[in-house]
Amino acid sequence: MHPSRRVLDTLEAIIAFDNTTTKSNLDCIDWARAVMERHGARTLTDWNGDRSKANLFATFGEGPGGIVLSGHVDTVSVEGQAWTSDPFKVAIRDGKAYGRGTCDMKGFDAVVVALSERYGSAKLKKPIHVALTYDEEQGCLGIPKLIAALDRAGIRPDGALIGEPTSMRLVSAHKGGEVYRVTVSGREAHSSQAPQAVNAIEMSAVLIAKVREIAQRRQKHGPFAPDFVTPHTTLSTNLFSGGTGPNIVPNRASFLFDLRFIPGDDPVAIMAEILAVRDGLAAEAAALGVSDAIRIDRIAAIPALDAKPADSIYTLVHGLAGEKGVDKVDYGTEASFFQDYGVPSVVCGPGSIAQAHKPDEFVPLADLAACEQMIEGIVAACER
Repeated sequence: MHPSRRVLDTLEAIIAFDNTTTKSNLDCIDWARAVMERHGARTLTDWNGDRSKANLFATFGEGPGGIVLSGHVDTVSVEGQAWTSDPFKVAIRDGKAYGRGTCDMKGFDAVVVALSERYGSAKLKKPIHVALTYDEEQGCLGIPKLIAALDRAGIRPDGALIGEPTSMRLVSAHKGGEVYRVTVSGREAHSSQAPQAVNAIEMSAVLIAKVREIAQRRQKHGPFAPDFVTPHTTLSTNLFSGGTGPNIVPNRASFLFDLRFIPGDDPVAIMAEILAVRDGLAAEAAALGVSDAIRIDRIAAIPALDAKPADSIYTLVHGLAGEKGVDKVDYGTEASFFQDYGVPSVVCGPGSIAQAHKPDEFVPLADLAACEQMIEGIVAACER
């Protein structure tokens, strides 16, 4: 199978925008808005605080409900990567389209924007919505603002399809994720006077040991979700800094830890264990004259996704995906934000997550064609 010329032309157009997540996405959003409005879409634009980035929500057809086709337009950087072709020009060879974002996830975006004329001419009984978001690669920072904008506008679709790369297999569930920054303040002293100091690194070490202990307990005792590749909740400490010299008791340290929880596990209960250790350490520091010694801030949060086979969007997409298997994945997506908004959601899109973020990122042309066929099927369902 090969995608249509309109899909390939749209892919070339969208890949040409350098939407590295540290940069503005307004060039891409303005282009997509113009394309969709030309075919009759009504659009809602929601900006970030300094209006350097925006979410776009386009609606074709009238009435409540409908299906939203959603993807992010930001990509990771190409800096330091060895590409064999220009990452911002689509190169087609060996049945694959190469370029930054072709897989994650402008390939899907290209398909849904390319079909704008089809949406505009369809006799829709339920609307089709297209959502394009910013800063997914920064921890899904844009999607909560879009959901809030939809709530203010009174828009609540019946279902959502998020086109992250799944090799066109239905993904019904994924883990939730939270990232925490821990800042520890102590009191420095010469290391020969350690009993009079409050050691920020050692307090950090106690907290990190607790993170590790919970992770090992979850790995050994569960709870378990056998359909996941990693069938239990995970925790890991991934960044650390602290100390100023080999003979100075440190007065400051900081670290980041990551929590990935299976549907049904309770991140609040997990954090309660960590906060209990934090409170004990803070009391010890306070007894030595150091107040507010440990601050824990959540800097990113993605809910868990758990779609139900009875959901109409699940049934529709599963059938259009060719009745392939159903996967549950360890990474997070924007689908769970729609789910938490009361919109049943699934994930299915062209390309493999194994290609995401790599040099010479690609999407198979056959996947683009299958995605185009799937979206055509969704249009037909909205016409019935």
